[in-house]
Order: sequence, then C-alpha cells, then structure tokens
Amino acid sequence: MCPNESSRDSFGPTASLATLKLRANLLRRLRVFFDSRDFLEVETPLLSADTVVDRHLDPLPVTLFDDPRDPSVGRTMWLQTSPEFAMKRLLAAGATAIYQITRSFRGGERGSLHNPEFTIVEWYRVGDALDAGMQLLAELTEELLDVGAAERLTYRDAFLAHVGIDPHTVTCEQLVEAARKRNLPTLSGLALDDRDGWLDLLLVECVQPQLGRQTPTILYDYPASQAALARVRDDAPAVAERFELYVQGIELANGYHELVDPGVLRERNQTVNRQRTAEGKYALPEESRLLSAMQRGLPPCAGVALGFDRLVMLATGVTDISQAMAFPIDRA
Repeated sequence: MCPNESSRDSFGPTASLATLKLRANLLRRLRVFFDSRDFLEVETPLLSADTVVDRHLDPLPVTLFDDPRDPSVGRTMWLQTSPEFAMKRLLAAGATAIYQITRSFRGGERGSLHNPEFTIVEWYRVGDALDAGMQLLAELTEELLDVGAAERLTYRDAFLAHVGIDPHTVTCEQLVEAARKRNLPTLSGLALDDRDGWLDLLLVECVQPQLGRQTPTILYDYPASQAALARVRDDAPAVAERFELYVQGIELANGYHELVDPGVLRERNQTVNRQRTAEGKYALPEESRLLSAMQRGLPPCAGVALGFDRLVMLATGVTDISQAMAFPIDRA
C-alpha cells in the first residue's frame, strides 16, 4: 500500500511529506550545481508541433482545437517526451550552457520505475564532447547522491562480463540463443532478425541489474545502430557516442555527444518511422524546427537527460516511483 493510502479513491499524496521535503531540497541543490557552473536555466514548450522521433518513446498527441464546440477537430500537437528539440534550437541561436527542470510525458509507460508524466532534468553545454559530458554527469551524481565517483564501462565490456558475448560482432542467432538459455521473457514479441531488440532484452534482464551496485556506472560506446541523436564514431566497429548512468541497477540518465548533421538526423527519422509502422505504431513528424536550426548550425555539444523522480527514489531508498512524487497517474 502506498503512503497515506486508505482506499482506492483516497485524495492524499502517495509520497510522504518527508520525501516531498527531500525532493524540494534536491531541486534546490540541482539549481545550485548548474548555476555555480554558469548554466542558464531555460523554459521551453511542453506542447509542440515537433517531437523526438524515437522507436521506443511514444508521445501523447493533443488536438489543438479552435472551436470548443468541436474539440476533436484541430491541429495535432505533441506533449514532449523531453525538451531536447527546443533546447537545441536555443543552442543554435547562441546559448552556450543551458539546463531545464520540467515535466515530460510518455505514453505506454507505467510501472515501478515509470509514470506517464514525470520530471526530467536536461542540460547541454557547447564545446563538450563525450568525455566532458560523462564527467559533468559524474560530478552531478556524486554531488546529489553522495555515492562516490562513477566508474566508466563500455557497452562491449559490460556484455562480455555479464552475458559472455561481444555485442558488436554477435549474430542474431547467437543473441536469441543467449536469451533462450536464460529463459528470458517476451521471446515471442521480438522478430528473430531484430538485433537491437535482442540486445535491449539482454541489457535490461542480464546487464542492467548488475550495474552501479558498488559505485555509479556510466555505460558508453553503444552500438552504432542505437545512436538515437548521438554522433557515431568511426572505430572498428563504429560506435555511438552515447552514455547512460546506472545506480543500484536503475537507469538514471541518458546522454549524447550530440549529432549536429541535419542530413543524418533526417535519415534516422525516416528509419525510425519505418520501424514504428512495422511494429504497428503511429508515425511521428519527420520534419521539425530542430532540422531548420541544425541547417543553420548547431554547435558541437554534449547533452544529458536525467529522470528526477528516479533520483528521488535513490536518495530516499523507496522502491516505487509513486513514493517519490505527490500524485502519480492513478491519483492525478
């Protein structure tokens, strides 16, 4: 039973007042951290014509009607899955170091670590590459959670240690066999040739629970096929300059050495929409104001998005995201 819950229609918060006070203190400390490093706090729209085009992130559509007598007719807008697109437009307009603490929305996400509406902390700094991006994330984690310095671990080394395979060279058949040997769930939900799908399954079930147990772990150098909005580095094999932070087996943040080439972004948007429609999902807008900004010139930078509610979970020791916020979706 959640705190303060006495019945299904209870009006009270699901987080204790002590947790809410600690949450407020963490927000103050976040602002001090970024303000002391000369970051500018910004605000961008929650509702936009543009949205991040991602295979696994499903934005909530909103009909922006003109006539309240016919609210089903109007322009389709999107509640943001993250403020990424708009913040990068600010960078293209001359901002150099910015952060934002805001609400984001993702459909189809409910569980002990997910709520459809959540608080996200996102930041970007011009001139930072992969190493500087990981370093700033490590400093923030140590400052807010008092958990010591973060270790860095490549995606490849993590798979070798916990699955016994090289994720960059393994075949789909070998991935399927590795999952079957471990009796992993949802085997029927993945196509046999969905390489990234099988890698994600093994990451979530076998690798992620082992990460960040003794000290925070920053996982980096993801497969190039999982670049999202990160640059791809021409190693052998090529890797995405993407990194994620794990603490006590929980994914806390996702960062990129950011892609700045609009042509590559347009190609990735098209690829993702083909994947989404093949999976029975709705397509997302491929053209955006971000593409226009990138054509003008998005400066080299690194950016990170951090789940603040999960940060509160880790700081307080609660085990369900509903205990880290006042009113989750079932109480909204």
